[in-house]
Amino acid sequence: MTLSDKPNGLQQSLVDQESLLHRMTKQIRRSLDLQEILTTTVSEVRLFLGADRVKVYRFDADGSGEVIAESIYEQRLPSVLGLRFPVHDIPEAAREMFLLAGQRSIVDVANEKIGLSPLQSKETGKRLQTNIYYRQVDPCHIQYLKAMGVQSSLVVPILHCDPQEQSAKAKLWGLLVSHHSEPREILKRELKVLQQVVDQVTIAIAQSNILTTARAKQEREATINRVTTLLHKLPTIQLQGALEEVIVAFSGVGGRLYIEQTGELYTWGDQPTLPYELDNSILEQHPIWQNWMAECKQGDIWSTPDLYKEPRLRVLALAFRSTQIRGLMVIPLHYREEFIGVLSIFRSEFETEILWAGQCDQNRRQLLPQVSFDVWREQKKGQSPEWKPEDILLAQALCEHFSMAIEQQQMYKQVQALNANLEQRVQEQTAELEKSLLFTKVLKQVTEHIRRTLDLQKTLQTIVREVRSLLNSDRVLIFELKSKSVIVEEINGDWQSVIGVNAPLECFPDEYTPLYFQGRVRAINNVAADSLSDCHREFLESLQVQANLIVPINIGIELWGLLIAHECEAPRNWQDAEIDLLQQLGDQAAIAIQQAQLYKQTYDAEIEARNQAVQVEHTLRELQETQTRLVQTEKMSGLGQLIAGIAHEINNPVNFIYGNLCHAADYTEQLLEILRLYRLHYPHPHPEIIAAIEAIDFEFLIEDLPKILTSMQVGSDRIRSIVLSLRNFSRLDEAENKRVDIHEGLDNTLLILQHRLKGSAGSPRIEIIKDYGNIPRVECYAGQMNQVFMNIFSNAIDALGVASRKWELGNRDEGDEENNSCPIPTIQISTKASADNSRLLIRISDNGTGMTEEVKKRIFDPFYTTKPVGKGTGLGLSISYQIIVEKHGGIMECISEPGRGTEFWIEIPIKPPAKIVN
Repeated sequence: MTLSDKPNGLQQSLVDQESLLHRMTKQIRRSLDLQEILTTTVSEVRLFLGADRVKVYRFDADGSGEVIAESIYEQRLPSVLGLRFPVHDIPEAAREMFLLAGQRSIVDVANEKIGLSPLQSKETGKRLQTNIYYRQVDPCHIQYLKAMGVQSSLVVPILHCDPQEQSAKAKLWGLLVSHHSEPREILKRELKVLQQVVDQVTIAIAQSNILTTARAKQEREATINRVTTLLHKLPTIQLQGALEEVIVAFSGVGGRLYIEQTGELYTWGDQPTLPYELDNSILEQHPIWQNWMAECKQGDIWSTPDLYKEPRLRVLALAFRSTQIRGLMVIPLHYREEFIGVLSIFRSEFETEILWAGQCDQNRRQLLPQVSFDVWREQKKGQSPEWKPEDILLAQALCEHFSMAIEQQQMYKQVQALNANLEQRVQEQTAELEKSLLFTKVLKQVTEHIRRTLDLQKTLQTIVREVRSLLNSDRVLIFELKSKSVIVEEINGDWQSVIGVNAPLECFPDEYTPLYFQGRVRAINNVAADSLSDCHREFLESLQVQANLIVPINIGIELWGLLIAHECEAPRNWQDAEIDLLQQLGDQAAIAIQQAQLYKQTYDAEIEARNQAVQVEHTLRELQETQTRLVQTEKMSGLGQLIAGIAHEINNPVNFIYGNLCHAADYTEQLLEILRLYRLHYPHPHPEIIAAIEAIDFEFLIEDLPKILTSMQVGSDRIRSIVLSLRNFSRLDEAENKRVDIHEGLDNTLLILQHRLKGSAGSPRIEIIKDYGNIPRVECYAGQMNQVFMNIFSNAIDALGVASRKWELGNRDEGDEENNSCPIPTIQISTKASADNSRLLIRISDNGTGMTEEVKKRIFDPFYTTKPVGKGTGLGLSISYQIIVEKHGGIMECISEPGRGTEFWIEIPIKPPAKIVN
């Protein structure tokens, strides 16, 4: 890559230069995102130069560098974006010339020459005119570029000077590099344009740094505002929230706030743990830490990126071994030169992965050029986070706010302590009034509850719940004298339940009952010290009772029970107001019990009357079902006998005819054979015979006579199959359940209804579609199943007839009989077994008129029918439902919508789990 300035295309080149500079300036003004600007820069420069690769190389503080922006043409050179290059890849002398003279370098690999063009004088610092001088390039440099596949390169340094620093010197920020895989000539005006582009990039870098500094300052001030809001939010100073906010602001993983005066410790996140037992396990109370804090002066902020390298933390560092904490910042808190606490921030160690352009061998790199630029990943573990100057500034600002907030909190607590006694005295005086008011309120609530409900259990449970809450006792219960047991209780805490515990009879003599009936109240303040019998005391101690209060519940002239309050935690002196409240609630309980007893008597009488009505209704329903079954059974029995008798009477002559047809066919064949022989041996018969042959059409007779006999044979077979179907349908010889072929029952039923399926003048022909599955024989009542099939098929045939008549009537009204064809009435039958071969599913559907939802809900009800009077009894589907569900333990459902036909879904077990009950 050499430098020249050819006049050809000069005007177009000037236009391109102005366009490039205009776009760069516009991009810098439009965006403050440095990465976006650099990405646009390398893309525009590559298009301007027509190079294979243009990249921006940025230097780090240690002298190494990284490619942070790149543009490549059609992958002619490999990408190096994100790769780092060691410090020795760019010699120190070259970096010095880049910085001091702004030197641009142009390398022609093919001719092994390098052109150097300083931007300004190294001695005076003044800008020079665009000039260049060539010399032989270092062979190591040539090998380096060849290893990268580069034949020509152009490097322009990017210098940066921080405008916020006074008398700040320029620094070598990075390089703008152009690579080409073929030799290329660089024009002087192109170099001048690239320098102008770099100047614009320098402006963008300065703007980006100013923006970054402003944003950091803004974020620091926002953090201080958030923390200040939490610290000065009286009366509840949010120290814990402020600590968490500070830790997040410092990107920490944990932290601590220790207050010296009270010994309070606030923590968040990862925390150290002292590995050995001390008088106090708090890190800030360790003598080493205490001595360290005593040496700290107000405003001092101490920080370290690696606490394991600090001599003063040599002992305390053991507490951090079990954590990932490595960075530590300690902020001592002082108020008027008095140490009041310490704020500590922890940062975690981290791992880094650096992508190098080839493996970095420090020893060989100084002697030999780089020969491979494959990505080499360098892993670094246990890295220490650095504390930046802005972190120290933020810590100093927060130190003052935390110190003031803690001091304010201490003063606030002192004021609160002074007011506590006064408030307590006021509270004690108002407590009695509130307690009295509360007693009255609870008594009113219980009274209203008794008036609102007659449920005795709920009322008694409400009484014990309210009493226990109001008296703040451990257990409250109601003891029923008749059953000598506790019927309800309310417990606070883990004390044992006394429901079901029977009191020893000898501990409570009968003379106690008259005393309680007379209104006696028993208050025992201390079970251990009160004058009780040994048996009574042992019983109460077994229930964990240390004090109790007992009031009677009297109904009329009878002692119904006792309302008892137990104190299990400690002895208790029962107050007069508490005793009075318990007595009043005992009286209310008596009223509730009396009302509940009256209500129960009325309710029991009503329940008895309802049960009798239900029993009568059930008996009537059973009588109706029995009547229905008797009618249908008698009907089917008569029909079965009639069918069996007809089948028997027809069977005898049919068998006679069927048995002799074969002989008649043989005889006829023999006679025809003799006639054939006569015609063969006597071809010229008598004229009278010839006349007779012509008169009877002898040739047709010979041909048609065997056909007649064959048709007679077919007819007799048909009659025998009909007779057999009639006998199978009646099933008179199969009263018990047995294994049968369901398909045979379906086909026999269809054969019996064949005359209705063929259609006539008043009804259409119905098409039968069978989808029989491979099913086993089913154990069932065959005759009853045939009855179900007969009812469903008959209803389907009726529905299809109605649908056909409706269609014809509607079509006739429209007057378009030629263009509209009536849909073919169809009955579909489908059978299949379940996956586990335990149940059989039979689906019978038609494309008739369908049913409404109201009709579908009642089709299985006895005596319900939609047919005209005299056309149906309303028993068919009701009987069928009983046969499927009750007789066979199956399922029968109907699916139907108006205009979409009807489908009956029958599901029965293939083998019943138990014997079918008739």
